[in-house]
Amino acid sequence: MTVLNRGRSTDRPLPDGVEQLTADAGSPASIRDAIGNREFDAVAQFVAFSPEQVGRDVEFFEGRTGQYVFISSASAYQTPPSRLPVTESTPLRNSFWQYSRDKIAGEDLLVTAYRERGFPITIVRPSHTYDRTGLPTLGGWTDVARMREGKPVVVHGDGTSLWTLTHNTDFAVGFSGLLGNPLAIGEAFTITSDHSPTWNQIYEWLADAAGAPCDIVHVTSDRIASALPELGPGLLGDKSHSMVFDTSKLRALVPEFGTTVPYWQGARAQIEWLDAHPEKQKADAALDAVFDRLVAEARG
Repeated sequence: MTVLNRGRSTDRPLPDGVEQLTADAGSPASIRDAIGNREFDAVAQFVAFSPEQVGRDVEFFEGRTGQYVFISSASAYQTPPSRLPVTESTPLRNSFWQYSRDKIAGEDLLVTAYRERGFPITIVRPSHTYDRTGLPTLGGWTDVARMREGKPVVVHGDGTSLWTLTHNTDFAVGFSGLLGNPLAIGEAFTITSDHSPTWNQIYEWLADAAGAPCDIVHVTSDRIASALPELGPGLLGDKSHSMVFDTSKLRALVPEFGTTVPYWQGARAQIEWLDAHPEKQKADAALDAVFDRLVAEARG
């Protein structure tokens, strides 16, 4: 196995025996130099966020790989969906979020390359995939800090919309089952868990794991987006809508895929890891102040 990245230290070190190539995903020349004349059984692209990057990959790898796996996004599906559960046949359309539209454009380019020239694509659409390091709430560690200080936390809408959370170990089972699978060529697959708690539950489980009270204040998604424009596209274009997925297409090819880690367990693992790594406990003072203002507005 070979991994190409920038070679910087991370919280997720590579396993022993993995070859590392160093290049910058934003620099085509560095990628070209790193891969040289190599050929690959499969190429998995996790960090292409524009059709230009995807087109460059087609140039790099056409004729040099047996499979090109593009990590798209479940946010590319029609948002809000006209019906649930979302399946691979749900239209791709997101008018709220440029990130999602760019993923759709990348998919379109790959589908054309497959149809016209047989470029061996597989498209993967994950939803919210997490590990022990990444909290799912609006404020991340700032929310945990607020809970532990006894302060209210802001939850969008009325907190009852459903959100699908997929643990990275469960995602890995589905993903690895597609690699090298000839039945996956030319196809798109949703890889998500069947665990879709409400946002209220997500915050409550996180508070319980942190040993803190959970005082929730509900604020409309539009108001949060107005107060925090950087969070607006992802909130209005993804998190504020109930998203539940049907993964029967994936399970037909990878029957061992399933949900083994629900978020009430994932939340405990996240808090345990963060408590063991105080250097990662970075509360955002500016964000905290905005939350205070939103709480004050909501409570009059």
